[in-house]
Amino acid sequence: MGSLRAILKHPDDVYPLLKLKYAANNAAKQIPAEPHWAFCYSMLHKVSRSFGLVIQQLGPQLRDAVCIFYLVLRALDTVEDDTSISAEVKVPILKNFHRHVYDNDWHFSCGTKEYKVLMDEFHHVSNAFLELAKGYQEAIEDITMRMGAGMAKFICKEVESIDDYDEYCHYVAGLVGLGLSKLFHASGAEDLATDTLSNSMGLFLQKTNIIRDYLEDINEIPKSRMFWPREIWSKYVDKLEDLKSEENSAKAVQCLNDMVTNALIHAEDCLKYMSDLRDPAIFRFCAIPQIMAIGTLSLCFNNIQVFRGVVKLRRGLTAKVIDRTKTMSDVYGAFFDFSCLLKSKVDKEDPNATITVSRLEAIQKTCKDSGALTKRKSYIIEKESGYNSVLIAIIFIILAILYAYLSSNLSNNA
Repeated sequence: MGSLRAILKHPDDVYPLLKLKYAANNAAKQIPAEPHWAFCYSMLHKVSRSFGLVIQQLGPQLRDAVCIFYLVLRALDTVEDDTSISAEVKVPILKNFHRHVYDNDWHFSCGTKEYKVLMDEFHHVSNAFLELAKGYQEAIEDITMRMGAGMAKFICKEVESIDDYDEYCHYVAGLVGLGLSKLFHASGAEDLATDTLSNSMGLFLQKTNIIRDYLEDINEIPKSRMFWPREIWSKYVDKLEDLKSEENSAKAVQCLNDMVTNALIHAEDCLKYMSDLRDPAIFRFCAIPQIMAIGTLSLCFNNIQVFRGVVKLRRGLTAKVIDRTKTMSDVYGAFFDFSCLLKSKVDKEDPNATITVSRLEAIQKTCKDSGALTKRKSYIIEKESGYNSVLIAIIFIILAILYAYLSSNLSNNA
């Protein structure tokens, strides 16, 4: 019912959703025949469907390299995330993971569901890695080594200060940005981006995930793993888990807004990084997750539901972002619209209101100065004009036809 309600409220989501479904089916048909590559691409779509779709648009060699880079880091992340593994076992694995990718006999059982399959059958990833060009292998090995060492450092270290928070996010995501920049450069399609800009691309995504996933992370069994910095949350509550108590709702929202404001500092770097890209496929690969990030921040901001349940962009809006992000003008438009949406939610009484508004206005100025906002129609900020009756009627006709067709088939098979 939730999906139907969303479609009725946003009937223009239907076409992008259908296109996304078609693209997903088409991507599934393009999985290579070789067993190790078939495993890698099948696993990619299981652990990240949307990421798998944008990877498919890259050139063949770069696509393979990014696929393996992603799976290696997902495997590394699976080891770090598994709270049932003792530090004594976990730390050496993290520190040596960059060597394991060269060993097609290595595997380590941990994680759950599709992540357990990835770890149990990691030899497929190793075999694919060994077929990559030397430049790609070296870039993946280097980032995996640095990330594993950073993760190991924070296994027994709490995120106390904002500097700790930035350092942790650098290890688990900023390095992904650096690694992708190296892969893009190795492919010959892009100049090598600066480490600062590459790092910000990763931090913006990671901080968004950390904010959004508060409830899931703090309720993790057998024990929680949290990365909200004490320097921020201690201004509002005595213990981090106190944020989910209803009696602390007002303080929780203020803390949440503080965290979102911290993440916004990376947005301008992200816009600069994306504006420097030349290859259309690489651009879309980078731009779509960044738009999703600022969209998610706009949804989380001032939203107590972050501490009560799941907060995420509706599927139709996600489909629109994937469908309509083609040029830097689209990115400027989306960042401007989401920053406007976020700014409209700022409470003047919020302790960080001035800083939040300042950062949002800086983003808006960058978007305006680009000159790209003049000729466009926003699909993010929609007018409250009621339902589009024609489209709704069409939807119900299609549903009725599908229902009649399925009912007829069931009757014939009975």
